[in-house]
Amino acid sequence: MKRLHIHVAVDDLPGSIKFYSTLFASEPSVEKSDYAKWMLEDPRVNFAISARGTKTGIEHLGIQAEDGAELAEVYQRLASADAAVLEEGETTCCYAKSEKSWVNDPSGIAWEVFHTTGEAVTYGGAAAGADLPPSARAGSDAQACCTPTVKRDGACC
Repeated sequence: MKRLHIHVAVDDLPGSIKFYSTLFASEPSVEKSDYAKWMLEDPRVNFAISARGTKTGIEHLGIQAEDGAELAEVYQRLASADAAVLEEGETTCCYAKSEKSWVNDPSGIAWEVFHTTGEAVTYGGAAAGADLPPSARAGSDAQACCTPTVKRDGACC
């Protein structure tokens, strides 16, 4: 069964962890110095927050498939949508290894479609600390490493 994924950028990670733990009546299943995730069954959602220097609010939305067959099913739907799809393939993101693709809805909201294949020790693919997005390193408004901007032709960034 597929799971809705919501990733919210926050300013106050400890305060947000306390708030969402109370709201969900559950502690995070993953907690790092810049990130936390709840894999909830009621409601069935993968809810993540991060404090990585990006603008606060909805970081991106997504659909998490439980296996390769579900991922292929959602990929077929993406191929039928009137939107450019960025096929990222195998990647490391949000302390997890996964296969994923990205699409923007008509309003420009980023949607991630993915299947998690394992855990990772870094947020992205680089060594600890080097995987911070440019906005966290240099104070710019650049996108987070895990949320590319998909252009109409399917190109990234």
